Amino acid sequence: MGELKKLVEEGKVKYIGLSEASSDTIRRAHAVHPISAVQIEWSLWTRDIEEEIIPLCRELGIGIVPYSPLGRGFFGGKGVVEKLPADSFLNIHPRYQAENLEKNKKIYERIENLGKKHQCSPAQLALAWVLQQGNDVVPIPGTTKIKNLDQNIGAIAVRLEERDLEEVSEAVPIEDIAGTRHFIEIHEKDTWKFANTPPKDSSTSA
Repeated sequence: MGELKKLVEEGKVKYIGLSEASSDTIRRAHAVHPISAVQIEWSLWTRDIEEEIIPLCRELGIGIVPYSPLGRGFFGGKGVVEKLPADSFLNIHPRYQAENLEKNKKIYERIENLGKKHQCSPAQLALAWVLQQGNDVVPIPGTTKIKNLDQNIGAIAVRLEERDLEEVSEAVPIEDIAGTRHFIEIHEKDTWKFANTPPKDSSTSA
């Protein structure tokens, strides 16, 4: 962070962001130089950041950039109504494995039904839910197809009241999600929960 701060002071970098950082790392890094944004996974079926990371970012005035806001394509219908290509990396994702996928399909069906209520697709509802978590939230859904891009843009028009947001949240109980959010167990160690950087001492910097 000390070196990045120098780059800002030299005019070579304008903003500094972090990705999948722990709360301790965020707080210590922000003390060296203001952090503009934290990129971290956040979607209807990945909400472990809500108790610790989100409140901290808001306390410090840091923007939140959720990646995989559609649950790695799940709420777009991948694996449920849209068959996965043979070479898709999602074929090895725990939440897309046969037994887990069968359980998770029930969650998709709930969001699909709520989407009909709000006259939008499941993907648009899932993305609108993330978008409307706050003005400091800027999700980054990924796609390679124009039709999906158009659909994602359409999520902006989906307006959800507070009670609607709660209803959508309740339709996806975290305890009902089958499978971990990472492809293999060892990658769980790459998440923010295990992302503390070494504390500053005579030989290292925060």
